Amino acid sequence: MARTTRKTLFGTGVGFVVIMVWCLLPVAWILSLSFKSQDETNSGSPQFLPKHWTIQNYRDILNNSDFLYALRNSFGIAIIATVLSVIFATLAAYAIARLDFRGKRLVLSLALAIAMFPVVSLISPLFDMWRTFHLFNTWPGLIIPYMTFTLPLAIWTLSAFFREIPWEMEQAAQVDGATPWQAFRKVIVPLAAPGVFTAAILTFFFAWNEFALAISLTSTTSARTVPAQMSFFVGGDPFNPPYGQLATASVIVTIPIVIIVLLFQRKIVAGLTSGAVKG
Repeated sequence: MARTTRKTLFGTGVGFVVIMVWCLLPVAWILSLSFKSQDETNSGSPQFLPKHWTIQNYRDILNNSDFLYALRNSFGIAIIATVLSVIFATLAAYAIARLDFRGKRLVLSLALAIAMFPVVSLISPLFDMWRTFHLFNTWPGLIIPYMTFTLPLAIWTLSAFFREIPWEMEQAAQVDGATPWQAFRKVIVPLAAPGVFTAAILTFFFAWNEFALAISLTSTTSARTVPAQMSFFVGGDPFNPPYGQLATASVIVTIPIVIIVLLFQRKIVAGLTSGAVKG
């Protein structure tokens, strides 16, 4: 029995190490590349760690006004799209879970289908439409299509949480004198907090990482986000792009995601696991 337990622990440990190496090796490689000089990356040096450590890439990136504008756009567009999607999705999911009406399953099925719709198929019609409506190369021109994909996914995620909430608590709050809005805000929303956090994180990740719409619906740094702006880091020699600056930009863009995950780790895990079980 003890021998079997040791084998199980050994196999678990080996599997954990393999998975961690598989997941973190690209991140470590990008981090190492960001500290290499331009000459070292262009020479095709194969060693993992830099021969001569330098922070010049970080200085160049943080002094690049186009990158800073793109970083501002990414923060603004992602946060606005997240806030609007979570607000509308919370109200819609509450109505779907609380009210009994015909076609409820059809609404949820359509929401899931829209969330899975391929982004590439919408670029061409959106490009013409946005130029006609003067939304091309603007923040709303990206926020609206981002919400088109994130709002259905948030509704689908939140509806699973609202369905499991005991509605007797809402009725008890109203019996105690609370209005329907107060019962929803003070009783229902706190109970659905893990689902709201999960929907917000998924929405923010989509808006933060999206590339196809950002590169197609913008033309200047007034609305271009970081993933699209990084495609313009070509340098003076097209055969030797600035790999170090590209890696540095990737590291800087990843930092907010890591901070968010570390801050809300428990709520994210609770939201994902609860949604899986209750859904």
